[in-house]
Amino acid sequence: MGKRNYLIEGVSGTGKTSVCQELRRRGYAAINGDRELRYQEDPATGENTEDVDQSLPTSLSAKLRHEQNIWDVEKVRRLAANQDDEVTFFCGGSRNFKEFIDLFDEVFILDVDAETLNERLDRRADDDWGKSKSERELILRLHATKEDIPSNGILVDATQPLVNVVDEILSHVRA
Repeated sequence: MGKRNYLIEGVSGTGKTSVCQELRRRGYAAINGDRELRYQEDPATGENTEDVDQSLPTSLSAKLRHEQNIWDVEKVRRLAANQDDEVTFFCGGSRNFKEFIDLFDEVFILDVDAETLNERLDRRADDDWGKSKSERELILRLHATKEDIPSNGILVDATQPLVNVVDEILSHVRA
């Protein structure tokens, strides 16, 4: 989609979807990876796991749902290779980002403090991920450890007003 491609990452609740919507509002090509590229698959077997067994303990179910949340690599590659737009933003979290991170000119990591993260998860209206105790505990652990996000990105303070967050990202893109 873009001559230059950027990844917007961060743990659940840091604002990836909101940033995507604001970028689109401003006229940029932005893909909501969590809605347009995501599917559930066991990385070891390739088996679709969209319907995780509800008989599993909730902590294991949440862990599996998170670990098996991946993006369609071929679709990401195809979209990144399309040069119709000057710039394209891929927004969302994917556990297999290492398989396509080389496609991005830069990676932006949205970050918030734990208090803000909890408040945002409490207020979610269109996404219930993080509402259960086990999901919340997992998100907070991942927030603390940063283990499931790229380590080489530009850190963006996503506690700022949304317009400021997007302005900051765009200032790096224009530089």
